[in-house]
Amino acid sequence: MTVTASMPDSESAPLLEIDDLSKIFHIRQGFASQEFHAVDNASFVIDSDKPEIFAVVGESGSGKTTLAKMILGMESASQGILRYKNRVVNDLSRKEMKTWFYHEVQPVFQDPFAAFSPLKRIDSYLYETAQNYKMVENKKETPRYINEVLSAVGLTLAEIAGRYPNELSGGQAQRVAIARALITHPSLIVADEPVSMLDASLRMSIVNMFRKLKEDNKVSVIYITHDLATAYYTGDRIAVMLRGWIVEMGPTEQVLGNPLHPYTQNLKSSIPSIRSSEAWEEKIDLAVIEADEYTRTGCKFAGRCPAVMDICHDNVPPSIMHEGRSVKCFLYDDAVDAEKKRMLTPATG
Repeated sequence: MTVTASMPDSESAPLLEIDDLSKIFHIRQGFASQEFHAVDNASFVIDSDKPEIFAVVGESGSGKTTLAKMILGMESASQGILRYKNRVVNDLSRKEMKTWFYHEVQPVFQDPFAAFSPLKRIDSYLYETAQNYKMVENKKETPRYINEVLSAVGLTLAEIAGRYPNELSGGQAQRVAIARALITHPSLIVADEPVSMLDASLRMSIVNMFRKLKEDNKVSVIYITHDLATAYYTGDRIAVMLRGWIVEMGPTEQVLGNPLHPYTQNLKSSIPSIRSSEAWEEKIDLAVIEADEYTRTGCKFAGRCPAVMDICHDNVPPSIMHEGRSVKCFLYDDAVDAEKKRMLTPATG
């Protein structure tokens, strides 16, 4: 019999609510200290009534992993609010984090082998997780329960029992890591670059597994990646990050099919066709980083934007709802001169 943790919460509350969330680091340069906004006023909501895969994409240094760490409670927010089922995560006690939050929210990291000690049998992690979270009333039921969870990721207990991590392939190890996350019956999985270390065929199997878990286990997934092809293939919604900002967010088909933000438009040409198996082998190079994009006074993309206007250099663009998605750009601000925008709007298609 499965035992689940519960905590008072509002039935109508979102599963996850992020409101103007920021993480500020202070970097010392000689005698001076400069603020570095790794995540800068990020906001989005994941509803509780319909599981989804929410993809977060961006180049290296965009803030994706810092955002993941804040959601997982591994980094405290400098500003803003992060709520899970109507509870402010930063306000939870250590006991509540251990007994409730991590029962509900589970991570999957980039390197499956880094998650396991090479000196410890890999099935022991599954037994410990099941027993620590009291997922079975009788210890004798644990092997049956673990085998049931492993079946959801295409493995059996017989395949991994008694084996050490180095005796598994990369795909098998990542499947075990995902099974470990599923043992507590979470409502949310935060997967940070879960396929970046796998070859093309294994990437496809893992992202297909996330889609199946969403449908069969009713689990929402925050899928963090720099791989635009898997994000396009997997995500129901997508958030595009640039230097801590979410510059465009909405349904994946709309955002990547007809991008509005000049930065997202720049990424579109990097996405290979998902219909070809060869496409998954292709390395996707995101736009070249400019060093001052972290500290610009105005729009962080102004230095390489083909549609830059004078207003962009000294002013932070607002996030505007346009054509069914949020876009952080003055091109869609009605207060900006229409003729100037018409002349500068980059071509799409």
